[in-house]
Amino acid sequence: MNTNEPSKTFDVAVIGSGPAGMTAALYAARAGLSVALFERMAPGGQLAETEKIENYPGFPEGIGGFDLAFSMKQQADRFGVVPFDEEVTAVDFSTDPCTLTTPFSTVCAVSVIVATGARPRKMDLPNNAELEGRGISYCATCDGNFFRGKKVVVIGGGNTAAADAIYLSRICEEVTVVYRRDTLRATHVYHAMLEGLENVRFEWDSLVTEAYAEEGKLSGVKVENVKTKETKDLACEGMFVAIGTIPNTEFLAGALELDEHGYIVAGEDGKTSVPGVFAAGDVRTKALRQVATAVGDGANVAEEAAEFVAAHR
Repeated sequence: MNTNEPSKTFDVAVIGSGPAGMTAALYAARAGLSVALFERMAPGGQLAETEKIENYPGFPEGIGGFDLAFSMKQQADRFGVVPFDEEVTAVDFSTDPCTLTTPFSTVCAVSVIVATGARPRKMDLPNNAELEGRGISYCATCDGNFFRGKKVVVIGGGNTAAADAIYLSRICEEVTVVYRRDTLRATHVYHAMLEGLENVRFEWDSLVTEAYAEEGKLSGVKVENVKTKETKDLACEGMFVAIGTIPNTEFLAGALELDEHGYIVAGEDGKTSVPGVFAAGDVRTKALRQVATAVGDGANVAEEAAEFVAAHR
């Protein structure tokens, strides 16, 4: 929905349509509230870019991330959630109702749920920007096929890096995982899966300090051991970066309290520093960021938002 005229006032506005946002919108709409759902790109967030989800209950054989995201959207749509394919660029939570601004419209809502998620953290290399899309990628399932039969490097040691390495091992000649510690942070199931892959190798206690380019494309990387300071060059045509995330909170511009890493300060109930404004999913302070926890967040904050709206009627 795009319009240059201010819209009606919604009971709840949900910013972000990843698992947390779509669940919140679904629960709020089923509670009889009018709900606006904002998403600047395709629904699903990082979920939609994940090849296969194996740890979300109800799918014994796993399910594709895009398929799960699309199903969530269809369910929310069925209960009357109003979609806005627009990015929220500014907010004013001091007004009653709250005001959200996009490049196309201004929307008011009694309660707001922020579920904007997080984006991949980028490498700090001099030529990182020029090589993005030319060998450096942050999404193995999106770009892995471009490197079929080639040598690639995966940076990181968490669940995302491990899953990327497993996925890439099926289509690439060789996968080298570079990690700054001597063992992966990924959950145990990934360790067992990686042990059986003959074309996956590891550079432990190491960092990529330089990326080499030939004819404008990645051709290799320099790896430095953080303990011995020894360096080596690895030939590769692709580098997949999975070194953490950065919360998408810049648009808030101080409207909510954030922690030292930029995540919204909020507990399990999603309550933020502003009454009636809630945070859900990867964007809030929490120990575990998974699809299941995002869905739980969405359900919790929708109930809190419904109570807030009822008290203000």
